[in-house]
Amino acid sequence: MKNHILTLILVFTAFVVNAAPDGAALYHQYCAVCHGDDGKGGVGVPLSLSSFINSVSDEYLKTTIRLGRPGRIMPSFPKLSDAQINALVEHMRAWSDAPVVTHNTEPVKGDVKHGEALFAKHCVQCHGEKGKGGTGTGVTFSRKRDLPIIAPALNNPGFLAAATDAMIKDTLIFGREGTPMTSSLVTGLSEQDIDNLVSYIRSFEAQLTDAAKDEVIEAVITADSPYTVEETIENLKAAIVDQNFTLIRTDYVEHGFVEEGKENKKQVVIHFCNFNFLFQALAIDPRVGIFLPCRVTVTEQEDGKVQVATINPMRLSGLFNNDELKAACKEMTGIYEAIIEDAVL
Repeated sequence: MKNHILTLILVFTAFVVNAAPDGAALYHQYCAVCHGDDGKGGVGVPLSLSSFINSVSDEYLKTTIRLGRPGRIMPSFPKLSDAQINALVEHMRAWSDAPVVTHNTEPVKGDVKHGEALFAKHCVQCHGEKGKGGTGTGVTFSRKRDLPIIAPALNNPGFLAAATDAMIKDTLIFGREGTPMTSSLVTGLSEQDIDNLVSYIRSFEAQLTDAAKDEVIEAVITADSPYTVEETIENLKAAIVDQNFTLIRTDYVEHGFVEEGKENKKQVVIHFCNFNFLFQALAIDPRVGIFLPCRVTVTEQEDGKVQVATINPMRLSGLFNNDELKAACKEMTGIYEAIIEDAVL
């Protein structure tokens, strides 16, 4: 009897270990929140659109999932196994009965300069200056898109690694039915023009530098204060008001974590906000709301030194994978630095 039980356990264990990943479950876990349960789009582009899913290769989908789109909303998924990514692609393939396409990897030869001029004339309106992509974060976020579908970023390491020249050329020739992307041949371009456009798009790879990699940016802005905690707090309040921000409240860092009245009085957080700036930031990407309102912390260290600290907004655009946030984050970082500098001078 024991031998039979042991055999059943071993068989069950082998089945669990060798069970293929569930592509549908993986899709709903990692993809549906942006691309929709049925792949019809939302924050992300519609994947089940026949003119898309029938025109991209499995390798394109796999590389896109693996690398994502640095600087855009699409994250990378480096921790998914090859088997899991294969299962995801197989699940997406179920949206269409069309045969899977393959694209050759031969480079297209064209005139880059001519392609640049054609891109400025025919492509910039949707794909952005230098192919950086369309604007907006999707109809399911607070900021509406400029177009029904966000045009992808072509000047992007993730896209350029996934797309072959042949795929880009086919997209230009046939367009994307169901999107604003029409056939370039229909708009009057020749096949040589299209080759020139492909060569220009491919030239973006040479322009990509280490900036495409994750830039190491400190998560916190800190400064030592020569004043007491109480004096530093008053200085910060004055500096915050001078920057046209509204003071919301001052609280102890430990509030809610310890019994009321027993908080460390030498650890204080000041909450403040500029509502116009807040609405602008939320319009770019509502996820910044988890870091709002603005706050700065004042603490007295064990050695008696007083330190001022706040988050570094320049980390946000990287964390959220959204290049559009960079200008707002840079501005907010400057404001934080100015407030702290005024308070500790």
